[in-house]
Amino acid sequence: METIKILIPTDFSVQADFAFSLVQNLSSTLPMEIHFLHILNVPESVVLKENQLIDFCGELDIKFMDNLRIIAARKLAMLEEAHQGVKTHLILGKTTQSIIDFAEKQKFDLIVMGTKGATGIREKLAGSETQHIARKSPIPVLSLMCDRSELKIKNILFVHNFEDTAKQDLGILQTLLTKFQPTLHFLQITKGKSEAELNRIENNMYDFSRANALPNFEAHIIQDKDVEQGVIHFNQMHEIDLVCMGTHGKGSIFHASVTEKLINHLYKPMISFIIK
Repeated sequence: METIKILIPTDFSVQADFAFSLVQNLSSTLPMEIHFLHILNVPESVVLKENQLIDFCGELDIKFMDNLRIIAARKLAMLEEAHQGVKTHLILGKTTQSIIDFAEKQKFDLIVMGTKGATGIREKLAGSETQHIARKSPIPVLSLMCDRSELKIKNILFVHNFEDTAKQDLGILQTLLTKFQPTLHFLQITKGKSEAELNRIENNMYDFSRANALPNFEAHIIQDKDVEQGVIHFNQMHEIDLVCMGTHGKGSIFHASVTEKLINHLYKPMISFIIK
């Protein structure tokens, strides 16, 4: 099987450790090429030269910035030493866009990120870094909020509005299904639908499965207050190991998509992708 190219953005926190532990666990079954990326968040006037020294234009404490670079480079070297075969990268830029640009340019298959989540006013004004990357990244993002180093993928939940039966880019999902052979669950959350409408949704699930080469699935249609609550309640009632859900990438500073909210609130690993 083709090796999956994985990018783990790291700020050397426990959340980044969670991301690597999950990837390391999955790599025992699925061949992976694992890369760590650290971003030094600096003004645009600061650049990292080919010799890995910092250069800048304008007023800046160059010694302070270079100390940050040295510390980060040392920590990345420790990761390479501790985990044989991983590769590390250090770049300068704005965190969110730098991660997205690097992942796309280097043709990664999946970005894996631990997240602290976000709630209340922090969620409305800032959200989590993972949420912002999931909103904009053309590369799927696997997010998690806690240690999932013992994860066994036996049940995958695919949440979707099956009014849309178009083909999506679900390559990473299809790879997981092929390699781990889990049960795939299709779920749509509805509110106040008639029996005829429910039947039509179920028929749409079969149309979607054919369009996306996902022939084997269990269909679920439940009614709930909203999609976020429906997904949470479904997870409480079923032994789901991994959630997969698309986003239209249209969140804003005050309005996050349902997918982004779940990234911040759901204590299950979750793969998000941009809906075409």
